[in-house]
Amino acid sequence: MELSVVTRSSGVDGSVRVTNNKIDRAEEAAILRDDLKFYFMNPCEKYNARKQIPWKLGVQILKIIIITLQLVLFGLRNQTVVSYKEETTITFKQLFIKSYTGSSEDEKSHSIYTQKDVYDSMYFVVHQYMQFKNLSVGPISYSQDTSEFEGLEMCRTQYKEVTSTDTFHINLEMETNCLKVNSSDMNNDWKLVNESLLGLDFNRLIDVIITFKLKGINLQTIRSLEIPDCYDFYVTITFDNQGHSGLLKVFLNNDAIISECNNWNISASRPNSKYFLLVCDSFVILVCFISAVLCIRSIILARRLLQRFVKFFQDHYERPVCESNKNEFINMWYILIIISDLMAIIGLVLKMEIQTKNLASYDCCSILLGTSTLMVWVGVIRYLGYFQKYNVLILTMNAALPKVLRFCCCAGMIYLGYMFCGWIVLGPYHKKFETLSTVAECLFSLVNGDDMFATFAQIQQKSILVWLFSRVYLYTFIALFIYMVLSLFIALITDSYETIKKYQAEGFPVTDLERFLKGCEDFPHLEKEEESNVSFLCCKRSIYETTVLGI
Repeated sequence: MELSVVTRSSGVDGSVRVTNNKIDRAEEAAILRDDLKFYFMNPCEKYNARKQIPWKLGVQILKIIIITLQLVLFGLRNQTVVSYKEETTITFKQLFIKSYTGSSEDEKSHSIYTQKDVYDSMYFVVHQYMQFKNLSVGPISYSQDTSEFEGLEMCRTQYKEVTSTDTFHINLEMETNCLKVNSSDMNNDWKLVNESLLGLDFNRLIDVIITFKLKGINLQTIRSLEIPDCYDFYVTITFDNQGHSGLLKVFLNNDAIISECNNWNISASRPNSKYFLLVCDSFVILVCFISAVLCIRSIILARRLLQRFVKFFQDHYERPVCESNKNEFINMWYILIIISDLMAIIGLVLKMEIQTKNLASYDCCSILLGTSTLMVWVGVIRYLGYFQKYNVLILTMNAALPKVLRFCCCAGMIYLGYMFCGWIVLGPYHKKFETLSTVAECLFSLVNGDDMFATFAQIQQKSILVWLFSRVYLYTFIALFIYMVLSLFIALITDSYETIKKYQAEGFPVTDLERFLKGCEDFPHLEKEEESNVSFLCCKRSIYETTVLGI
């Protein structure tokens, strides 16, 4: 009897040992199954199952509210800054460009055709600068920065030699001469003193550039309970004659840079308003940090749970877990939330620096805050996805995305061909085809059926050949992309939507993970698959493509 207990021949020890293994395996499977079921529950189900408070859901709701509020406040603040810069640019154009008739910042240039108008326009700039403190109705004045030159600088750039008698002799070497006039030393004799530098040979002239610096203060920010912004305006007026076509263009560029206000004192203000805004920003940063930590913790726990699942299948069923099952443990929503939190934290830090007047990166801050808010609101779809009626959009996008990307790669090649062709041929004759970016925008508008008649009508009929080509070009593009490419694009998404609707009605394909969660213990062993010699960069051809299409 002792021999039968000790040895395995009697089968007693062996059967007991096997029974213990089955018990251990069943307990391990039950524990793993419970952990997996709990992981894939929604917040409400988790609370009902283990009374676990959905902290991530609460943090996300709080974060949506406070980040949106912060974005609205910063957006209103940024609008005042942008509008102030645009209005000062319009003001400078009206004050320093003679006979300027534009009414918006989009009016980029003013044209001059006679030599007298060129001299009058140059002298007009200098005269207006001399009288500026008596002209401007805003808090803008001369710069008092002792580290830089105070006054106006005029530089003339021209070719070294250009003679145009019966034959042309051109020396393309350029020379630049500058004169500087201090605002405090200007008088009516300044033209006589600098007469040699002000004389222009228009055959040689390339451009005349006048630069000066002004200072201003934006008082609009006081209404937002913030310290007002001080600005340095670097104004550049360019008389451009590079075309030598008889048309000289005048450009004004206003580079507004926020600077520190020296010796400022604001009476009847709220001294604690700045600190209140900083405290609010700090609270939002804390909430975003907690949100990121909770999401990182969930990703780490999911990774550990995946390792347990893979090891269990490998040890007990001797089969690997397929990639589709592994992807179930990768929650892209958590990654999206982490990215949005990081962008929000960086944007809020920049916002705090802007409020304390240490930085002036409004554009960078607005991009970070705007993108993070977009991601936060997109992340709300994750919680709607727990309901079957609201989950159709997410499932359809996941199913259609690979096919849509492959289709866009093929259609993009045709689109790029039309874009380069239109830029080269129609660029000199059509305003919408002057640059590659405007061509891309124009073609995209045509695909969406926008502004078609204007695109056809604005082509200049200076060349009959180009005009005929433009008709063929536009008709073929519109017919190809609207009636074929766009229809196929919609058909791909519709096909994915119909597939999802069918799965929702009849049931989705059951994976190994779902079988395990349902308590199934029958998993057939997989044979080792032959390694494929086809590179992932190549495309396998189907029998239909080889026999029918002949490719």
